Amino acid sequence: MKQFFIIAAALMLFSFTTQDLSIETGGIKIGDKAPEFSLKNIDNKDYSFDNIRDANGKVPEGYIIVFTCNTCPYAKANEQRLIELHKAYAPQGYPVIAIQPNDPAVQPGDSFKAMKQNAEEKGFPFVYLFDENQKVFPAYGATKTPEIFLLDENRILRYHGAIDDSPRDASGVSEKFVEDAIKALQAGKQPEITNTKAVGCSIKTAK
Repeated sequence: MKQFFIIAAALMLFSFTTQDLSIETGGIKIGDKAPEFSLKNIDNKDYSFDNIRDANGKVPEGYIIVFTCNTCPYAKANEQRLIELHKAYAPQGYPVIAIQPNDPAVQPGDSFKAMKQNAEEKGFPFVYLFDENQKVFPAYGATKTPEIFLLDENRILRYHGAIDDSPRDASGVSEKFVEDAIKALQAGKQPEITNTKAVGCSIKTAK
C-alpha cells in the first residue's frame, strides 16, 4: 500500500510539472526573449518594460508576468498569493506584472472598469494591465488565467506555468514553483523546474 501511494504521488508530480502541450505550437519557450508590450494600466497610464520599475524604483532584475483576470475562480484564488509575491520580491528586484487578457464582450466582469474596481478592493500593489487588443497573450503563448512567465533581467523566459502546486487552496501549497525559480536565479542558477502546467480558466476571445 505504501508503495502504491509513492507511485501515485510521483505520477501526480510528473503530470503537474510537464509542460502544457497546448502552448507548444506558439508563444515563447524557456530560453526565448519575451515579446515587448505597451499596455494601459488601471491608472490610465501605459506601461512597458521601459518604464516598469521594482519597489526601489530601479530597473528590475526580473519580471513576474502573470496573465490573470477578475472572474476565473482560479485567478481569484491566487490574487492574495500574487500580492504576497509582489510584496516579498518587488523589493528584491522582481515585481509582479499582471495582465488581463479576456475580451470584456465575452466576459463582462473583466472590463477595464471592473479591473479598476477589483484592484482597489483587493489592494493590488502591482500594475494591472489590460490586453485590450488581445495581442500580447498569444505572443507569449498564454492559454489560462492565471499563468506565470518568469523573466530574468534580460527578459529571457526562465520559468513558465503555475504559481505553486495548489491552484485553488493556498493552505495546501507544498511546492512554490515561482519562489523557488526566483531563488535559483538569485543564486546564479537555472531553476530545477522550468515548466509546470498552468491550471485555470481558458482565456476568453470573441473568435
